[in-house]
Amino acid sequence: MGKFTFHKSFQLNGVSFSSEEELLRYSRTINVSVFSFLSEWFAKEDVVVVQTSGSTGKPKLIPLQKAYMVNSAKATGTFFDIQENTTALLCLSTDYIAGKMMLVRALVLGWKLDIVEAVSNPLRETNKHYDFSAMVPMQLQNSLKEIHQVKKLIVGGGAVSNELIKEIQNLPTAIFATYGMTETITHIAVKKLNNCASLTGGITNHPANKENFHYKALPHVQLSQDNRNCLVIDAPKVAEERIVTNDVVRLISTTSFEWLGRYDNVINSGGVKLHPEKIEEKLANIITHRFFVAGIPDKRLGERLILVVEGKENSVISNEVSNLAVLSKYEIPKEIYFIPKFIETATKKIQRKKTLAKILPH
Repeated sequence: MGKFTFHKSFQLNGVSFSSEEELLRYSRTINVSVFSFLSEWFAKEDVVVVQTSGSTGKPKLIPLQKAYMVNSAKATGTFFDIQENTTALLCLSTDYIAGKMMLVRALVLGWKLDIVEAVSNPLRETNKHYDFSAMVPMQLQNSLKEIHQVKKLIVGGGAVSNELIKEIQNLPTAIFATYGMTETITHIAVKKLNNCASLTGGITNHPANKENFHYKALPHVQLSQDNRNCLVIDAPKVAEERIVTNDVVRLISTTSFEWLGRYDNVINSGGVKLHPEKIEEKLANIITHRFFVAGIPDKRLGERLILVVEGKENSVISNEVSNLAVLSKYEIPKEIYFIPKFIETATKKIQRKKTLAKILPH
């Protein structure tokens, strides 16, 4: 018997278990990934080896303490008030930490967990209702008609677009964005994405007022900044060491922050620091094509801000961007480039540097 076991109320796909061996035998019938993780969870070792997604660097394998994973599960249970007998849907791949942690929460807290294939529209084939689930933005986008079947939903693994935020505003499901990484055992902070007037502070938390739209830390997490204004995370219950991130934030308190962008992406134009992610958020309201903003070398400014749009040249876009009232004078792109097709990764993410190389002189 392993050191880490499971809660007496835990169920998987409606089945209860009297022993780890029985659960392992059953999990083999679901898929290899679930069986493999549970085998590792019940083994005598104190750690589980997890692969990072590679969204901000090369994928790598890192060992995570099982005790920290238990602590993370308990913190999520406390924050969202989802304890014993919670009904939950796992529709993420258990190859990665987000899927593994849904399993751990269920095992530790005593949930009734259903596992379905990690498809783009996981609710389409079921009429069941759930207290809790986790999805990536694409799954939420494709499940808008059925999402009322989930009471509380966390969304991670990518940014939620302005368009999607508008579409979910009046849905009955409480939907939250998550902030975290494999090293912090998924999320250490969350922010409400819809029906925000019901939050403390009233209508100021509505997405229309992004200034007050911030992440709140889970229990036992303390936040600070380094000299780059990047977020520093002290979470002794889920990580051995203080984690210094490359995420530039506006720190609101030791337990809340507004995310501004990646330090690696900051553009220094004539001494003014510009965050591409924030400018792109504003431009997303008028540009329907794929696009991004970037800094390119400039003798006078150091870097000058440009806008790169996928598709044919469009004078309407050029005119609207130049006159967009929500952009400060420094945020208005100095030039707009149109490229027929962006260079992408295997998972369809834009490769900005390679795409930029197509327009920059060699």
